[in-house]
Amino acid sequence: MTHELAVLGGRPVRDTAWPLWPRATETAGRALAEVLGSGRWTVSGPYQGTESVEQRFAKAYASYTGTAYCTPTTAGTTALTIALQALGIGPGDEVLVPGLTWVACASAVLFAGATPVLVDCDPRTLAISADAARAACTPRTAAIMVVHPFCNLADLDAFVALSAEKGLPLIEDSAQAHGARWRDRPVGSYGVVGCFSMQQSKLLTAGEGGAVVTNDAELHSKLEQLRLDGRRYGPAPIPGRLELVEVGAVQGRNFCLTEFQAALLLDGLVRLDAENEERARTVKVLVDALRGVPGLSLLAHDDPRVTRRTYYNAVLRFDLAEFGGSSIDAIASALSTELGAQTSPVYIPLNRHPLLRADLADSRLRTQATVDAISSARLPVAEEARRTCLTLPHPLLLAGADGVADIVAALGKLRGHAHELAGLPQTRSARAF
Repeated sequence: MTHELAVLGGRPVRDTAWPLWPRATETAGRALAEVLGSGRWTVSGPYQGTESVEQRFAKAYASYTGTAYCTPTTAGTTALTIALQALGIGPGDEVLVPGLTWVACASAVLFAGATPVLVDCDPRTLAISADAARAACTPRTAAIMVVHPFCNLADLDAFVALSAEKGLPLIEDSAQAHGARWRDRPVGSYGVVGCFSMQQSKLLTAGEGGAVVTNDAELHSKLEQLRLDGRRYGPAPIPGRLELVEVGAVQGRNFCLTEFQAALLLDGLVRLDAENEERARTVKVLVDALRGVPGLSLLAHDDPRVTRRTYYNAVLRFDLAEFGGSSIDAIASALSTELGAQTSPVYIPLNRHPLLRADLADSRLRTQATVDAISSARLPVAEEARRTCLTLPHPLLLAGADGVADIVAALGKLRGHAHELAGLPQTRSARAF
C-alpha cells in the first residue's frame, strides 16, 4: 500500500527551506566585528572611552518600550528571577501565574521561594483570565504575573484595575510580544516591571538574552545590582578601568549580557517593526486561505484594544473530528513532516508539566504544599487548548503568500487523509518529526 502522508513515507508538500531565523545581516556582522576589536567584550571589562554596547541597547530598548529604564539580563528566566527579587517576593508569598505558559514563569517563582498559583486562561485569547485571577487572590498573594502569549495580549485594562484594587504589583512577561501595543502603548510598560526574553526563537533575539524594563528608579537600582553581583555602573568612568562600582546595597549574581549579544539586539531592534509588519501581512493572507479548510480556525485576534499585534506564532484551533478524531500531537507530527518545519501543540498546562515534578526540584525551594498547589490546580480551558490547538512558528510567517499556500495545502492533505492520520501514534513524543 502506498501512503500519501509524508510522515508515512509519502512526498511532503514543501521541499524547499523556510526563511532562516535568526537572520544574519551584514550590519550585524559589522557590529560583532567592532565588538571583537574593541577591547571590551562584557560590561565587567575595562571602559574603553565609549559607552558600552549593552548600555546603548538598554537605553534604546527603554525608549522603544516607553519606559525610563532597562536592565539587560542573560535570559527571560533571569529577567523574571531578578524582577521577583527586586519586588521582595519570597517564602510565604503567592504569585498568580498563567496555567498555560512556558515553565520558567512558575520555576522563577519557585526559585524565589514563593508559591506559584496557577490561573486558567481566557478561551478566546489563551492569555491569563482576569476573572480567574481575581478569584485566585488570597491574603498571601504578593504579585500578579501576566503573560502575553502566542499572538495575543492579556486584558491589560482588567489587570491594571485588579492590581490597583488589590494593591499588588503587576509583572508583565512580554517574552513573546516584542513590539506589541495595547491602546497604542507598548506592552511591558503597564506593569511595575516588564520582562522580555531574547532567546533564539523570539522576535528580537541574540541567541540568548533578556531584559527588565521599569519606570521605578529604586527598582531599577535593585535590578542593576541583582544582575551585576551587587554592582552597578559608576558616574564617571575612566578609560582602562572597570566602569562598575560595588554598591553593597543588594547581593546579586552575574546575569549580564555580553557586548556581542547587545550588538545583535541593537541590530535586531532596527528591523523589529518591519519584521512584525511582514508577519502580520502573512497572517491576513492565512486567515483568508483557511476559510476554505473545514474544521480549522485561527485563534481569536480581533480585540480593537490591541493596536499593534505581533506574531510569535500563529495558533490554529482544530475540530479534531474533521481530522479523523486524531490527537493534536499526531496532527502536529504529520504537519511538521509535510512542511519540513516543527509545528507543535500549545504548552502543556503547568499543573501537569513534567519539568515541575517534585523530584526535579531543590527541596529547599518548595514544600509539599507548593507541590500540591501546582498539581491540584484546575485548568479546564488550558487543558482544552492543549487538546485542540497547534502553533505555527513565526519564521513560517516570513515566507509570505507562498508559505501560506504550502501551509494550507498541507492542512488540506491531512484532512483528506484522515484515515492515515488515525493510524499514527496519538501520544506526545519527544520529537515532532
